[in-house]
Amino acid sequence: MGIVVNLDVMLAKRKMSSGELADKVGITKANLSILKTNKAKAIRFSTLESLCKELDCQPGDLLAFDEEFTQEEEL
Repeated sequence: MGIVVNLDVMLAKRKMSSGELADKVGITKANLSILKTNKAKAIRFSTLESLCKELDCQPGDLLAFDEEFTQEEEL
């Protein structure tokens, strides 16, 4: 999948830990880790909205399209 999740970048910018964000958003640390490592196949809009609210950012700050990422995964 060519969608890259830049959650680690936003966490660093906000000086927030994954555990802290997971607690604030109401998702498990395991699910947040799946998002951070680009292993998620989908994300609910409600989760994306909660992440954006807590990190004070836009969806485009968290998600990006990278065609090379798609090609690497297909190999």
